[in-house]
Amino acid sequence: MTLGADIGIFAISLLAGVVGALAGVGGGILVVPALTMLFGVDIRLAIGASIVSVIATSSGAAAAYVRDGITDMRVGMFLELATTTGAVAGALLAASVAPAALFVLLGLVLLFSAAQQALRLGEELPPVAEATSLAARMRLVGAYPDARLGRDVPYAAQRVPLGFAMMAGAGVVSGLLGIGSGALKVLAMDGAMRLPMKVSSATSNFMIGVTAAASAGIYLGRGDVDPTLAAPVALGVLAGATAGARVLPRLSNRAVRLVFLPVLLAVGIQTLLRGFGVGA
Repeated sequence: MTLGADIGIFAISLLAGVVGALAGVGGGILVVPALTMLFGVDIRLAIGASIVSVIATSSGAAAAYVRDGITDMRVGMFLELATTTGAVAGALLAASVAPAALFVLLGLVLLFSAAQQALRLGEELPPVAEATSLAARMRLVGAYPDARLGRDVPYAAQRVPLGFAMMAGAGVVSGLLGIGSGALKVLAMDGAMRLPMKVSSATSNFMIGVTAAASAGIYLGRGDVDPTLAAPVALGVLAGATAGARVLPRLSNRAVRLVFLPVLLAVGIQTLLRGFGVGA
């Protein structure tokens, strides 16, 4: 890599870190296409760098969100049980399931979800609702300090079994297709469990770091992580994620949804195209 290429990779990774921190997804949605299409990097090495970028996003943003009281650690750890279990099941099924059809199905689900997100663009906070008996027993209730509104915003998880099932599905998809599931995690918390968008994004940032750290060793052992490529990616994403973590508390939930919506559209379209063999 030349110095100019390293600077370009750093700049794109910086943008990926900001978007990843705000939307609650890994930076891979920007990093992988940029590395392969703009810099001619082999797809395996690009995916390896993407795993590094996810860990960097989580490292840069998750700690700040926990410190600021936006991340719901109890919800995150509870749902991580479903995600990791699903990921193991997906990995075991990977050899016997046709991935192309799954990519198409997932792409359609993501685009349908994007349409639902568009209908809720005007929603600042989900409707206030009493905690369900299950959510109350598991203490999946809380409040976060909203710097923009200038007050603590209480919330209670709704439809907990549906959210848990969606998280298990996100894990299965991740294990089957070898892709990140940050977008699905945000959808499960925001759409199914009706947590505020900021809480969903912050908690997803915490969760994707745990998931990525578990798989990073596999990519490293296969030789898919090139240190000369991963270094500018990690530095750029870390800087971007740190900046994004400073910005999110000051944004409205509507603004965070506006950041998440194009990411969801991009992931959905990219997944559909991969299912049809375009850019695979």
